[in-house]
Amino acid sequence: MATGADLEIANVEVVYNDVVLVLRGVSVVVRPGKVVALLGANGAGKTTLLRAVTGLLPVHRGKVTKGSVTLAGRDITHDEPARRVKAGLAQVMEGRRIFAELTVDENLRAGAYTNRAMHASNHDWVMDRFPVLQDRRRQVAGYLSGGEQQMLAIARALMSSPRLLVLDEPSLGLAPLVVDQIR
Repeated sequence: MATGADLEIANVEVVYNDVVLVLRGVSVVVRPGKVVALLGANGAGKTTLLRAVTGLLPVHRGKVTKGSVTLAGRDITHDEPARRVKAGLAQVMEGRRIFAELTVDENLRAGAYTNRAMHASNHDWVMDRFPVLQDRRRQVAGYLSGGEQQMLAIARALMSSPRLLVLDEPSLGLAPLVVDQIR
């Protein structure tokens, strides 16, 4: 593993349906406190790489066939997604995936599920960063605007006190002003 890396993706190969090779020889190192952006055309494999990191490939009939994914010095290549979350990994998936029928506060509680001891302090910290959510705490999340839903998805992920936050297309479909607010 690269010295001081929070995340290391080493020569990863991903295959879907045991046939379609989507990624080959991909390596990325993310050091503590750093931001890394994956850029590329549609279909280049950005989301597939994030699925390899978060363990969500099997849901999409994919698997890592070569290489490794290491988080904080520990190989997580074949860990279940829940174990990766407990190890400090949180993901905000593309498309504002929130629990639309729950309130803002209930969504945030769901995000703290793996770290219940930190719920109160994390809740305050998240509300300080996303004050619009504070005003809508008891509102059903499905009625929030698109930008507010994206803020909620990010805030929910932060409730677990992640070591590493993975965002897939965090600004997709949002107005530039909303993107600035989220940033």
